[in-house]
Amino acid sequence: MKHFLLACTLITLSISCLAQDAEKEKIRQIEQQKEMERTRTIRQQMDSGVYYMDREEFELADAKFKYALNNMRSIPSDLTFFFGKNSYFLGRYKQSIDWLTKYIQLKGTSGSYSAEALEWKKKSEAGLVEQHKGETVNALETLSKDYVIDCGPSGKVTCPVCNGSTVVIKKGYMGETYSTCQYCDQHGQLTCDEYNQLIRGQLKASNRK
Repeated sequence: MKHFLLACTLITLSISCLAQDAEKEKIRQIEQQKEMERTRTIRQQMDSGVYYMDREEFELADAKFKYALNNMRSIPSDLTFFFGKNSYFLGRYKQSIDWLTKYIQLKGTSGSYSAEALEWKKKSEAGLVEQHKGETVNALETLSKDYVIDCGPSGKVTCPVCNGSTVVIKKGYMGETYSTCQYCDQHGQLTCDEYNQLIRGQLKASNRK
């Protein structure tokens, strides 16, 4: 009788555990679906921003891009390009340079928008020079240091300090001096986490070679 009761208790516990596991899995799936829907909605806002930018409705595009920026956990490289380009049309040249630079750092010359990013960056740099001459007051700008940038599937970024050479060159009165980059690895790269720390000014220099 005792063995029978023990067996019944074990069976009941097993059923209870299975039910709890099933409930947890159900909750996990619901949360996953919610996150997918949230991501889809944010992506729609980003795509909408591109649509309005192409229609030259730059303020509206800016609002769409900022919504995506403020609601994404990790900013995709394409958004850094679109936001940077649109910022040029709004006369926010420093903001434009900042975001376009991030795209170029992430994608190098192989990105879908690399050539275009370089062109808009040059235009923004020229615009910033003229803006400083005229002492134009800018609106508050949104800079990339306040966001987490997604480095893509590789999880690696070419070090922007040494441009991947692992060597930092400084020019002085006595000519050029060479020193080992204190931020990247032996291949001239940073992990995505290190890159984001660097653009926020939080990555400490340390000789990793």
